[in-house]
Amino acid sequence: MKSILLWFIFSILGLAIGAISALFMAGLLFVGPKLGGTLIIDDWASDWSIGSETANPYVRARVARHGLLALRKEEAVYFTKATDQSGEPLREACTYRVEGSSLPATWWSITLYDAQSRLPMNTDSRLSFDKTQAEFAFGGDAAWLFDVRASAIADDSLPWVSSRAAGEFDLMLRLYRPTADFLDDPVSVLDPPQIIRLACDGEEK
Repeated sequence: MKSILLWFIFSILGLAIGAISALFMAGLLFVGPKLGGTLIIDDWASDWSIGSETANPYVRARVARHGLLALRKEEAVYFTKATDQSGEPLREACTYRVEGSSLPATWWSITLYDAQSRLPMNTDSRLSFDKTQAEFAFGGDAAWLFDVRASAIADDSLPWVSSRAAGEFDLMLRLYRPTADFLDDPVSVLDPPQIIRLACDGEEK
């Protein structure tokens, strides 16, 4: 009787662990739209199996769950980052400066997502920054920057992305129609944006 009871307990534990593992890998227990990390460049993480026939069932389930990622890497590459340059989590209470230069793609964008993989529920209409905005604001995309903050400031001359109602958040970099040299050697070719924390809760860093 005791052996049957032990078998029953271990069977239930095995099923529970398997279910939790599957849910986590599928993104159902996953916080934010962070990617699997098969490629990491300066803490920007990407999973190049997304959109390909080689993607395992867990990656496919995560794509379906978040609805953010679908194209093959020849069409688009996705990176996420959830920390600033000092390794601290990105959060609504802080203001950040994002700095970058020309990226190896025909077009690119950086979008903010909250911890539930959603666009923050605010009405600022400033949830992303892209190549078109860089060219308009700086006369090109050789060098560009924007702030991430929870509210507008009096001098609104600098582009900004709103983190209002985001809590802890991620930034997602999308590279559309990436260049061939980047696909061949992404680590050497990509100079990823820097995320610099300026202040938190009204206090200077």
